[in-house]
Amino acid sequence: MTRTLAQRVRALDEAVELSRDRSSAEVVADATAVLKRAGERGAFAGDHTVVALAGATGSGKSTSFNAISGTQFAATGVRRPTTSTAMAVAWGTELPGELLDWLDVPRRHLVPARRSAFANLVLLDLPDHDSTEAAHRMTVDRLVPLVDMLIWVVDPQKYADAALHERYLRPLAPYAEVMLVVLNQSDRLRSDELAEAMADLRRLLDAEGLQQARLMSMSALQGDGVAELRRLLAEAVSDKAAVSARIAADVTVAAGRLGDELGATTPVLDRRRREPLVQALAEASGVVLAVDGVRDAWKLRGGLATGWPFVNWVARFKPDPLRALRLDQSNRRLAPTAISRTSLPTAGPVQRARLDRGLRELVDAASTGLPRGWAAAVNRAARGHEALLMDRLDTTIAGTDLELDRGTGWWSVVRALQWVLMAAVVAGGLWTLFMMFAPALGLGGLPTVYWWNWPAQFVLLAGGVVGGLVLAGLSSLGVTIGARGKARRVERILHQAVGRVTDAELIAPVEEELDRHRRAVAAVANAR
Repeated sequence: MTRTLAQRVRALDEAVELSRDRSSAEVVADATAVLKRAGERGAFAGDHTVVALAGATGSGKSTSFNAISGTQFAATGVRRPTTSTAMAVAWGTELPGELLDWLDVPRRHLVPARRSAFANLVLLDLPDHDSTEAAHRMTVDRLVPLVDMLIWVVDPQKYADAALHERYLRPLAPYAEVMLVVLNQSDRLRSDELAEAMADLRRLLDAEGLQQARLMSMSALQGDGVAELRRLLAEAVSDKAAVSARIAADVTVAAGRLGDELGATTPVLDRRRREPLVQALAEASGVVLAVDGVRDAWKLRGGLATGWPFVNWVARFKPDPLRALRLDQSNRRLAPTAISRTSLPTAGPVQRARLDRGLRELVDAASTGLPRGWAAAVNRAARGHEALLMDRLDTTIAGTDLELDRGTGWWSVVRALQWVLMAAVVAGGLWTLFMMFAPALGLGGLPTVYWWNWPAQFVLLAGGVVGGLVLAGLSSLGVTIGARGKARRVERILHQAVGRVTDAELIAPVEEELDRHRRAVAAVANAR
């Protein structure tokens, strides 16, 4: 086997593996059989070339066998109404037993020859292909795919027989290079009749795609053309190319059938199909509720951090939306080994319908132009993880960092200011009470301290209250604006997370299947 042919065989093997469970089981099985035969045929020691003579009853096939081989091993004439089993003749010092065992030819003969043009030739006499015995026809059908070279012996009366042309010659057109058609019994025709018969047979063969098949005439009884046929066989044995030519033809046929199953091109997945699918998954997984929860939680937490301490304690009784949805980052840090899950509601019928429509559109776009088996494989790839898709989305959302600890630095500053202002209120209030009850306690005559023409205690009390309320109001506005920005940021983060799940669970399997088809098409091209 040449290096190029070996590469073609490997390419066919790759195409078969890639096409398995996607292309027709029959086509894949036939290609697998070709690979098996190629491996087995190439494994035999020696350089034997197997040539088979095939023909119809009465064509003179066995007489031709004896004339070519120079033996009388094949029963002819009245002694054989039909050849019942295949017979082999080999030249040399020993029979190629393993090869004949593989061919399963029971009748074997050795022509001793140390130096012969037929050394390494194995010549088979096949049963008649038109035999009334089914076993005989089955033997022909079994051996025709195994031999390296075929010689079809026809006679002037039945060379156009439909059974021969429709069952064998036309289907074997790809093997024309390793086929020879011999018009036997030429001695029964005048020269003009022989020329006319040869021209007619050539026309029939060419019409059936057998332009490369060689055609010659012969009279096995009279010996006309026998020497030429022996010379052609000797050249085939000497060239040692028949085995490779037969395997190459097998590979070409198998690759062609696989190619027909694959189609010529692979669709390219339109990435614009991704965004509607991401949007549908985001809706189905509760991203909208999560974003709303972040907005509300940001307002609640920001209000608690920056509100007026005298009143914002009431807000502590409000439930935290993120904790209710189990999206609170700090809770997960307390149990890093726990599986992160949310409490987001499951997708409703509307969300699931949108998701199913998105998947159908993805599959339709990815399988346009693909054969049925490959389109089904694309659909399996897209929906292979559908049962676990929502769980994967939920855990992904639960494990996504919502960046809630970012953008809160100013809260600490405001909280510190609020505590300072609260301290001023407390100090001003206690100072005022002290000044009110000081005379009763016998502490009269204490001087009053003025700031900006106002009693200091009043400035502390009023300033602390007004300052705290104003600061709380301004902070509330800042928290509200920040909540909107944080919600938009979280929405982008969650969409990116959903997008990663979409790519991993839906897009990537489909693209892998398309890449598999693309590699199968390339492998078939290389095998051809």
